[in-house]
Amino acid sequence: MMRKLLRGGMVVSMDPAVGDLGQGDVLIEDGRIAAVATTLDAAGTADAEVVDATGKIVMPGFVDTHRHTWQTAFRGIGADWTFDQYGVAMHGTLRPHYQPEDVYLGNLLGRIEALASGVTTMLDWFHCSDRPENADAALQALREAPGHSVFCYCAGMAGEPDIAPEITRVRSQLPDDGMVLGLRGPQLTTMDTTAADVALARELGLRVSVHVHGATGWPSGHRPIAEMRDRGLLDDRTTFVHGNGISDDQVAMMADAGCSVTVSPDVELKMGFGWPETGRMLAAGIRPSLSIDDCPSAGGDMFSTMRTAFAVQRGLDGGLTARDFVEFATVDGARTCGLDARTGSITVGKDADLILLNAEDPSVFPVGNPVGTIVAAGHPGLVDSVFVAGRAVKRDGRLLGVDLPALRARLLESRERIATAAGIAVDGSWTPPAR
Repeated sequence: MMRKLLRGGMVVSMDPAVGDLGQGDVLIEDGRIAAVATTLDAAGTADAEVVDATGKIVMPGFVDTHRHTWQTAFRGIGADWTFDQYGVAMHGTLRPHYQPEDVYLGNLLGRIEALASGVTTMLDWFHCSDRPENADAALQALREAPGHSVFCYCAGMAGEPDIAPEITRVRSQLPDDGMVLGLRGPQLTTMDTTAADVALARELGLRVSVHVHGATGWPSGHRPIAEMRDRGLLDDRTTFVHGNGISDDQVAMMADAGCSVTVSPDVELKMGFGWPETGRMLAAGIRPSLSIDDCPSAGGDMFSTMRTAFAVQRGLDGGLTARDFVEFATVDGARTCGLDARTGSITVGKDADLILLNAEDPSVFPVGNPVGTIVAAGHPGLVDSVFVAGRAVKRDGRLLGVDLPALRARLLESRERIATAAGIAVDGSWTPPAR
C-alpha cells in the first residue's frame, strides 16, 4: 500500500463536512484520500512517507472545464484580437497548416503548463479535427501528460456531415468518464444537426459541451436554448460554454434541465461576449465552473481566471465571495465534468488530486485568510507541489519526469513551421481581418 502523509499544512478542503483547518494532516492511501484531521494519530501513519506541508496551503487541484489546448504554440499572439479576428486567425489561417505532430506538441505542452499551475483535471475542448490523425495525436499527448484529462471531441469542424463513425472510433479508446462530445451547436450548424449530435452522444453515453454566447451575431429573435429545450436536447449532461447574453427565461430553462455552464472571464471580456455570467447563473440555480478557453488570447492559469471573475462580479453587484470562486474552480468544475464523486475536494474516498501553495512567498505572506489569499493574490509561482491520484508530479516548484528544454525546442519549431506556411508574424504585428 502506497501511503503519504501531508503534515501540518493549512487545509482548504472545499468539503463542508471537513471545513478548513488552520493546521492539519491529510493521509493518502493508494492514490485516494484516507483521512483528514487537525492531527492524525502517529500510530496510524507510522509507515507513511511524510511530506512536510508546514507553511503551505493544501487544497484540491483546480478543474479547468474548457481549454482549446492545441493552440498552445501561439500563446499571447491574440491578446488584442476580437472574437471575429480569433476565428479568422486560429481556424481560418493557422489551423489548416496543423499536422498531427503540431497538435501533439500543443496539447502536451499545454497540458503540462496547466498541471504546473495546479490544474489537476482539465477538459480539452478539441476542434482541430481536420483529420482523424489530429485527434489521435491530441489523445497521445493527453495520455503522456500527467494529470486527469477529459477529451471533448468536436469532430465536425472540418464540415463532414456524418461524424458518427469518427466519434465512435475515438469513444472506443477512452474510459466512460474520459470523453465528452463537443457539439457543433447552434453557433456553427443547424438545429437538425445539433439534434443528431446529441442523439449520438446519448447513444454512446457521452456528456455534451456546446458554445453559446452573445458574440455570435445571431439573427434577431433566434433563441437557441429554447429551441434545444423544445426538441428535448437539454439535460443534466449538457454544459454550455460561456452563456453570455442569454435571455433570463432561457437561463431558467438551462437550470430546470440541470445543465451546467463554464465561464471564461478573460476571453469573454476581451472579445466582446458580454459580462461573465457567474453571478447570474448562480442566481438562477446553476453552479458555474471556470475555464481558460484559449491561450493565444488569455493566460493559462486558474488564479488569474478566478481573480478576473471575482473582480467583475463584485463590481457588477457586490455579490459573491472569494470562496464561491474557489468552489467554481474546484468542486463545481468537477461536477461540470461529471467527476464530482472522484475529485474536486479533499474528501475521504476521493482521488488525492492536491496542490500545495507556498504561503511563505513574499507575495502572499502573511496568510491569515487562505481562501481570500488564493483568489486575491494567488499566482502560479506559489504552486510548490502537485499530486495527481497521490502521485507527485511536481515537488519543490519543479515538474518531475518532464524534459522541458527538449519540448520547448520542438514547440518553437512547430510554431515557426505553421507561421511560415501561413505567412504570418508571431510578434503581435499581424492583425487578422474581421470576417
